[in-house]
Order: sequence, then structure tokens, then C-alpha cells
Amino acid sequence: MLEGKNIVVTGTASGIGKRTAELAQLMGANVFSVDRDTPKHVVGDFIQGDLGTASGVEAILAQLPSCIDALANVAGLSGTPGAAPTIAVNFLGLRALSLGIAPKMNQYGAIINVASIAGFGWRPNVDKTRAAVAIQGFPDPAKFCTDHGITDEISYPTSKELLLLWTYQSAHLEDFKSKNIRVNAVSPGPVETPILKQFRDVLGDARVDSDIGRVGRAGTANDIAPIIAFLASDGARWINGTNIACDGGLEASIMAEVMNF
Repeated sequence: MLEGKNIVVTGTASGIGKRTAELAQLMGANVFSVDRDTPKHVVGDFIQGDLGTASGVEAILAQLPSCIDALANVAGLSGTPGAAPTIAVNFLGLRALSLGIAPKMNQYGAIINVASIAGFGWRPNVDKTRAAVAIQGFPDPAKFCTDHGITDEISYPTSKELLLLWTYQSAHLEDFKSKNIRVNAVSPGPVETPILKQFRDVLGDARVDSDIGRVGRAGTANDIAPIIAFLASDGARWINGTNIACDGGLEASIMAEVMNF
């Protein structure tokens, strides 16, 4: 389903990004791998770059060719580096890369944002989230966090709340809509990747263990990568502005509890 497509995948040095790049290549795609760290086994054409700064995003964009069919925004920080770096990579840099790559994308392209079940709280926080998402460009991350009350402790879930709301909005953003580019999100639950321990440090063992207990096991990169690949394919050509909970039923369990049904 990806035969001959040009696909950009960020965060390819490990975890979900690594597996997504491998799977896309196995499915026939021409892969452009992006990461701050050089992978042990490079998939496709590798671009070393940092999403944490505006100049870093511009440098990545300058190395990408035209005729891109899909962008998989997988790279992200767990929150342990602090609020400013986390917001910079997980939201500001991701958004800048997506908007910057649009002119290089073919008609009927796709952007897939890896969000998280941790972003579930955007609904009760919608006013705060909407105000933050409305800030355009790539503002100073530290000031952005201060202005919107984003502390180190809540930086990871907040970054995913911002990302989910922006995904919904972007489905009808002229930058993408004018080229029929679809924008969707995938929200994993706990996934056995190298940074799961960092999530435990940020969210706490009790929260992570509870989430895993609700569904029986943690996910793996092999559970998430196929959904990203599907959303990048023509098989998902009528899916736009959607968040797919790829979490073994975790969101359904939380919804049942929150809604008392």
C-alpha cells in the first residue's frame, strides 16, 4: 500500500519511529529518516536534525526533497528534559515541520501525528489548550510555557493535548486542505520502548501500571507502526481529522469510568 511513496519519518533512532521506518520500507516506500541521534541501522536516507528549534526545523526541511507523500511525526520527548524542550519538540517543532513540509508534499498526501492517551485531558482543558494552540510560528519555548502555565510536571501530557487539538484543527487548515493533505493522529497507551522508564519517572509507576493493567499488557512498536503506515496509505484516503486510539482498549476503559457507563 506504500509502494513507491516518499515518506518522512521522525524519531527513527529507536522505538516506534524506528519500526515505522522499517515497515514503510518493507511496504515499498522510499523512506527519509530523521532523528537527532544517528540510528545504529539507518533506514533509507538519513537526515540528522533537531526539532527543538526553529533553525533546526528549517535545516531539516532544506534537506528534504519535493514530492513527499507522507510525514510521520513520531519523534518526541517524555517530559524528563523539562517543559521547554518537551513543548519545543512535541508540539512547536512538530507543527513547524508539518507546515513547512506542506509545499513539498504531493496532492492527497498525509500527515500522521503520534499523540498519546496522556493527551486525553484536552477536552476539560479546551479553553487553555485552544489559547496555546492559537499562538502562531515558533515562539520561545520557555516563554510559551510560562505564558500558558506549562510546568515540568505537566509538560508531556500538555504537549499531547496541544497536538491533538491542533490535529483536529489542521484537517481544515488551508495550508493542508488546499492540497488535499489529510492530518490524523495516533494515540498509543504505554508502549515498551526505550523511553518507557522515563514515562514512569514522569507519570509515576502507579499510573503506568494501572494503564497496563486495564488492558492486560503494554503495547509494542509493532502494534503502533502498522496504524501509522495505514494512515499514510491510500487505504486511508477518506480518513481526516481523526485520532485513532491504538491502546488495547485503554481509552475505552477510561471513557467508561469518566462517563460512568
